[in-house]
Amino acid sequence: MNISGTFLRPFARYLVSFTLPRKRRNVYSTILQRHMSSKIPAVSYPNREGTSPPEQLELDGWKTTMKSGMQEAVSTVPSNKDEDTLAATRELIEMWRLLGKHVPEHITEEELKTVMECASKSSKKKYLKYLYIKENVKRARQNKKQMKAAAKEEAQQAKLLETTEEAKEQNFLFLRLWDRYNTIAMGWKGAQAMQFGQPLVFDMGYDHYMDSKELQYTVSQLLESEGCNRRDVDPFHIYFCNLKIDSTYQRELVKHYGEKWDKLLLTATEKSYVDLFPKDSLIYLTADSPNVMTTYKHDKIYIIGSFVDKRMQPGTSLAKAKRLNLATECLPLDKYLQWDSGNKNLTLDQMMRILLCLKNTGNWKEALKFVPRRKHNGYLDISEHSQEFVNRLKKAKTLNSFPKHTSSRQTWKR
Repeated sequence: MNISGTFLRPFARYLVSFTLPRKRRNVYSTILQRHMSSKIPAVSYPNREGTSPPEQLELDGWKTTMKSGMQEAVSTVPSNKDEDTLAATRELIEMWRLLGKHVPEHITEEELKTVMECASKSSKKKYLKYLYIKENVKRARQNKKQMKAAAKEEAQQAKLLETTEEAKEQNFLFLRLWDRYNTIAMGWKGAQAMQFGQPLVFDMGYDHYMDSKELQYTVSQLLESEGCNRRDVDPFHIYFCNLKIDSTYQRELVKHYGEKWDKLLLTATEKSYVDLFPKDSLIYLTADSPNVMTTYKHDKIYIIGSFVDKRMQPGTSLAKAKRLNLATECLPLDKYLQWDSGNKNLTLDQMMRILLCLKNTGNWKEALKFVPRRKHNGYLDISEHSQEFVNRLKKAKTLNSFPKHTSSRQTWKR
């Protein structure tokens, strides 16, 4: 009597369901159904009446077929392990949020995957706390920005309520006329300065001492100086001397001014100031000069070196002035300001403002207000120094008067 796999085929699903758990039940049931129908070798038992020998089982072949079937079945069955882990992580974060722990309200998929990759529970809590703090900081910035925008809008509305439509039209008309006539007036002052004004020379022969960044700083200071001079009551006649055509200086100036470069009321030339003016009327202003400037001279022509001295060696402009046999002076900063340490170099626009104030008022205290406050500790008490000077003069006069009186008394007695 032969018993084959066909007899066990209908009962395979029920046998597996009692012996295996639920997750593996479907896998093994499909495997058994597939292989018992086609690949399971038939097992024959010897018949008592027959004389044929029993067939030998191929165990190695059966094992290989079972393993290949297992791999095929596992590959065909979809795995929802990652999705289950994501859902569990979301539920855990929601539970911590309900418990009042530091958990962000909004979390992205990447951040959720990072939480899943954390090895321990404490590391997950630390990462979620970091996201919570980051979210609060972002929310605070947004609230601050909204408050600023609301305050700005309220201020604009308040200004609009204060001014009426008529006042707006009048102010607009006044500003338009002011800009027009102010431009015309500045043009007349510049033209007058070019004919009758006191010259002020900027030495542009230092472009090879600076790199591109320092040269841009110098050009920006020159632009500010030219604007201050144009707006002043009595402007200088500005000279850009030693300005070579198609040099780095000239290209940067044309780049910033554009079409207005040819319309500027100043003189830009390749010539040196020594060729344009007599040497006895030139004074080179440099911080390294041993000669201190006491008074402003309206009949002299002051020269300012156009450079930013961050990397330049000290005494470069002084050496140039000595080489040309020119007089040099420096500002009396130590006489009026409490200058503890540091160099006494000022920017070009600061020098322009100081010279304009000295030209118009002659007051050193007013002129030196344009020196930045970070460079000194305040003004010196000039009244005390002047009083000491007066006392010294009085003493000198009295001492000089004693011998004259004694000699006259002696002659009178004789």
